[in-house]
Amino acid sequence: MASFSRAIMKFHSMKMEEINKIIRDLWRSTYRGQDIEYIEIRSDADENVSASDKRRNYNYRVVMLKGDTALDMRGRCSAGQKVLASLIIRLALAETFCLNCGILALDEPTTNLDRENIESLAHALVEIIKSRSQQRNFQLLIITHDEDFVELLGRSEYVEKFYRIKKNIDQCSEIVKCNVSSLGSYVH
Repeated sequence: MASFSRAIMKFHSMKMEEINKIIRDLWRSTYRGQDIEYIEIRSDADENVSASDKRRNYNYRVVMLKGDTALDMRGRCSAGQKVLASLIIRLALAETFCLNCGILALDEPTTNLDRENIESLAHALVEIIKSRSQQRNFQLLIITHDEDFVELLGRSEYVEKFYRIKKNIDQCSEIVKCNVSSLGSYVH
């Protein structure tokens, strides 16, 4: 049983390294502030495990790094940094554990982000779309009210259409397929 536990711990360690590499790369390519070089997930094994309970418990925390200094993000970061960290961590988890994942959904990903970070998030998502463009079943679903963000995504060769949901005269929802290029001319 000890060799099985070691194998599980080694697998956990390898996956954490893989996740943190993706997080680090995404953070560096997306975040435009100068106060945080990158973020990562740290896990601490809970050593208070009873002899009868052989399961190892891990406590996870997100830390921000600048130089040799690592600080827990909790209570020390802005709402925008929190949102961006959450998005990047979810993207890294999907990239690590969802091999050939068919769909990636983001709900209001620009909430609390400043303009500069919205632009870099759009660029990072375009890079993900580009890297997945050969995957037959890949779809990126973004739920947003931020038409400027959709327009930023539409500047790439990979995003041409979007769906607008609106109420018709009978107050029923209508789904309309639109070209991204039509965003500037849409009348609400």
